[in-house]
Amino acid sequence: MQRILITGNMGYVGPGVVRHLRQQFPQAELIGYDMGYFAHCLTGAQRLPESRLDRQIFGDVRYLPAGLLEGIDAVVSLAAISNDPMGQTYEEATLDVNYRANIELARQAKAAGVSSFIFASSCSMYGAGGEGAKTESSQLNPLTAYARSKVLSEQDLRPLADENFLVTCLRFATACGWSDRLRLDLVVNDFVAGAVAAGEISILSDGTPWRPLIHVQDMARAIEWAIGRPAEVGGTFLAVNTGSDQWNYQVRDLAYAVADALPGTRVSLNTDAPPDKRSYRVDFSLYQELAPAHQPRRTLTDAIVELRDGLLRMNFRDAAFRSSELMRLRVLTSLRDTHELGDDLSWVRTVSARPLGVPVPVGA
Repeated sequence: MQRILITGNMGYVGPGVVRHLRQQFPQAELIGYDMGYFAHCLTGAQRLPESRLDRQIFGDVRYLPAGLLEGIDAVVSLAAISNDPMGQTYEEATLDVNYRANIELARQAKAAGVSSFIFASSCSMYGAGGEGAKTESSQLNPLTAYARSKVLSEQDLRPLADENFLVTCLRFATACGWSDRLRLDLVVNDFVAGAVAAGEISILSDGTPWRPLIHVQDMARAIEWAIGRPAEVGGTFLAVNTGSDQWNYQVRDLAYAVADALPGTRVSLNTDAPPDKRSYRVDFSLYQELAPAHQPRRTLTDAIVELRDGLLRMNFRDAAFRSSELMRLRVLTSLRDTHELGDDLSWVRTVSARPLGVPVPVGA
């Protein structure tokens, strides 16, 4: 029986990954390992996402419990301080979690006999991309702590890879779409939320930066592909842009696409904003060549409509959502303000707290 460990499974992407892997590998043992920062941030879920796992373990990826990797066949590394604002606020924790802990996880996984390590990397490492579409061999230009953590991780994962330990770094485009733990600090999700709550989309830039996008469901399909990827397809170490050439958009075009789906929505540009250097188009032809059966299926319209419908089902009307706990930085700030988290984003231990790393069975 295949055993798959998913770190960082209780965030935005994780619920969809768990659902998809359960569908594709019904007999596999699926194990989640997560700090639990965002466990309470459920959005319209009909079922606790983790109930699809065989085990959920609450723990800090920086401190792996003994035996965690015993008998594991594949590791899916999603755990991360997961966007630029959080990375700017918690830069050292970002490097600790996203980079140093990830490399230690990979080292321990290899030593334990894990055969496949899948790392959720990011196209954000291309940074100020210029005019041409970026390929895997393009120069990297990370502009943020988050992007730097992905570059450093890829660099240190490469020498670990061999015929017994395949490493796949999926350089994902910017995520979008509905999730059981929705985030609104992502460009399409933000625009739909603004249109639903206030009938207005406020673009914080002049709208010209380029962004490649991928639906969270297509991210899950890419992870499924990576779990089963043989060495003959891409080599023992593979870093691949993961998305679709059809999903390269300028920010203003995304806003107008949302406005088309929600008639009456006003779109405002900030023409006085300083240029946003984070602008890049990405070439996804290598992923198309290597994974023809796992190409993105969802469209931008799909993502917009499901976000609109999901928010309406929630009776979402919060025009000040950028200050709400649907923004991941706001969640961490609230936990810091109530002294639940320390400066390094570790849980503050109390007498009644469950020790980190203790497994909690939640059913198959």
